[in-house]
Amino acid sequence: MQPLIIVDRLNFDHVSPNGSRVAALRGVSLEIHKGELVSLIGANGSGKSTLARHFNALHIPTSGKVWVNGLDTSLPGNHAQIRSHVGMVFQNPEDQMIASIVEEEVAFGLENMGVSRPEMIKRIRAVLKEYDLWEERSRPPHLLSSGQIQRLALAGVLAMQPECIIFDETTAMLDPVGRQTVMQSIREMHRQGMTILYITHAMEEAAQADRMIVLDKGRVAMDDTPASVFSKPKILDSLGLELPEANHLARQLARLLPSIPSSVLSRELLLSNLPAYDHAKYKPDNQPPGKGNPNGHSLIEVRKLEHVYLAGTPLEHRSLKGVDLSVNEQDVHALLGPTGSGKSTLLQHINGLFRPQSGSVRVDRYNLSDPAIDMQSLRSMVGLVFQNPDMQLFEQFVGDEIAFGPRLAGLTGAQLRKRVRQAMELVGLGFSAYKDRFTIGLSGGERKKVTLASALALNPHILLLDEPLAGLDPHSRKGLLDALKRMVKSGLTLILSSHNITEITQIASHVSLVQDGRIAAAGSSASIFSYRQVMERAGLIAPLVPTIADELRARGWPLPPDIYQEKQLLSAIKTLQEAGT
Repeated sequence: MQPLIIVDRLNFDHVSPNGSRVAALRGVSLEIHKGELVSLIGANGSGKSTLARHFNALHIPTSGKVWVNGLDTSLPGNHAQIRSHVGMVFQNPEDQMIASIVEEEVAFGLENMGVSRPEMIKRIRAVLKEYDLWEERSRPPHLLSSGQIQRLALAGVLAMQPECIIFDETTAMLDPVGRQTVMQSIREMHRQGMTILYITHAMEEAAQADRMIVLDKGRVAMDDTPASVFSKPKILDSLGLELPEANHLARQLARLLPSIPSSVLSRELLLSNLPAYDHAKYKPDNQPPGKGNPNGHSLIEVRKLEHVYLAGTPLEHRSLKGVDLSVNEQDVHALLGPTGSGKSTLLQHINGLFRPQSGSVRVDRYNLSDPAIDMQSLRSMVGLVFQNPDMQLFEQFVGDEIAFGPRLAGLTGAQLRKRVRQAMELVGLGFSAYKDRFTIGLSGGERKKVTLASALALNPHILLLDEPLAGLDPHSRKGLLDALKRMVKSGLTLILSSHNITEITQIASHVSLVQDGRIAAAGSSASIFSYRQVMERAGLIAPLVPTIADELRARGWPLPPDIYQEKQLLSAIKTLQEAGT
């Protein structure tokens, strides 16, 4: 049977506005067969999105060939037919929003295909309900959260029922439950015979494919089964990647608990292989956390904050419903919650992009309800990095983008250059390699790094990060977290919202769970992360380490109740083994 997609010696260069070329793909040859489930992984800038866009003729090879169902992608007359075979959900879902209303957005592609109205209504209702957007069907897409927009883009493509779908970091802005929903849909579509290729930086998602293609600097570095790829951790590390968390923990636990297979790739399989303890079962006395942060003098104080979008209109939406929040000096405070729960809106109140409609916000000496507040002074103190980096990029060159704020603050010459270099190195952007790159030619992860560097270059006292880890490869995430830890020790106060809960356990000192515009629970990281039921009630999936600890307790292990980090879990197991009890 002829492959669905054939790539033969593909080379592709990004052409900058000044005519200069940046090599993105070099000598790529591969085949995608009908009905395959393929994950495409690689470090930021490795060429993943560029390769995927060749599969539905959004990019045309600089040299070499790509065929889709026997159709040459370099021939413009083939493009409409190719795109009816291959649908794509983009990394930045705003890129594919066309209509002014959610249900019209889903209808757009169906209308172009000539789908009958009764069938169209049936499909629209089905996909919007599937992705929890039915209640939002009359809202403009631009008023949705980033995660909701991502679900809408997915719904619009799925409604057209293409033969093959490409997902480009589709789960990046979704909460863990939303990610599970998308991956369940991908597996179900695959079971029904659809060809699926998905790009991801989440190794646990990549491991669910039948086949993995690993890119490195525009070339195919590995092309094999997940079991084979993840059996080579040293090679993955050299490519800027990592093992799935379940596999990493299985390898660590197997040293202490030999009955656990070190080849485990999934969370479920790891939990099912945990051994029982030899003695009577231990019942942990976990107490649910409270709703505040009572210790110390708060640097940021939010009280009874309410916010309504489009108040008084048929599209009125209440996003914050009496939020209370306290953040102390040098805290790392994480806001966790489902997509659309109000996290981004809350962050944007703290640096004055929104003023309180009801309730109050105080940041250090600034009362944000005061009409005479010095906003320039406030925002020089409080930096904010948005979920979508494209909302903050406006300069042509990377170096100019990062230098923009410090230059306005009066820095010049060697001092300015030093500040820009330091900020770039903090986020893993080499100064010489990137300062003269065009921002338009960067990958999604590279653009995210530029916006982070732009905020860090201002040396803010308080930094607000909205989904800072989304779109970053594993090494970049680790590098950024390490840099933020160093900055907190130097005096930075950090508030971040994130769906990367596992990584957040490594840095957060306090956590607030946001659900439906309210604070469902708040407290120390230990009290939140180790109390699994509280996270689940807030619509989240508990991190794997405390879940393992809970499962071991259920099997009789007398583990302490506040375990939420890997080193705590391994230490507790080792202590019990050494004690021989």
